[in-house]
Amino acid sequence: MISRILAADLPSHIGEPVTIAGWLHRKRQLKSVTFLIIRDRTGLAQAVLAADDPAAPPEETVIEVSGMVAASAQAPGGAEITGPAVTPLSGPAAPPPFDLYRPAVTAALPVILDNAPTTPRHPRLRAPFEISAASVAGFRASLDALGFTEIHTPKIVPRQGMAESQRGAGGSPRPRLPRPVRADAATHE
Repeated sequence: MISRILAADLPSHIGEPVTIAGWLHRKRQLKSVTFLIIRDRTGLAQAVLAADDPAAPPEETVIEVSGMVAASAQAPGGAEITGPAVTPLSGPAAPPPFDLYRPAVTAALPVILDNAPTTPRHPRLRAPFEISAASVAGFRASLDALGFTEIHTPKIVPRQGMAESQRGAGGSPRPRLPRPVRADAATHE
């Protein structure tokens, strides 16, 4: 069994059989060959299929590709997978609202916001999140080095439909306390 490698590690495995997995980022069909660009968390990798091979699912489908790695100056990272076996790991994906492989984002802001789970797959729209994550990681590392303790305090959030009488100051819910039993209350049979 060949263990899965990441796209960024592909050039170090030239001449070896490999398996990669990720999203089908782009499918380019030419007259005699079809190029599959696979995206994982580390970047892009290219696989080369025969043009008549029906194995390529729609773009953004999660796939696993196994084959031999060959050096190629035109491929992302300088290596590509030849003679691949393509296995879909999910059902066919719906097409994204705009082309994720194009350098510029062609969609308007409402389209981007309406498709928020998909749009960070585009490098330009993902970049602010990567910068933010690096900033938080640096801040956390600095405070850890100074001996600070990170805490996560609980948040009380009102539920939708909660009556105004159930809310306390600032709109937060009041804790429900059991009602005290009166000492003079007698049970009647």
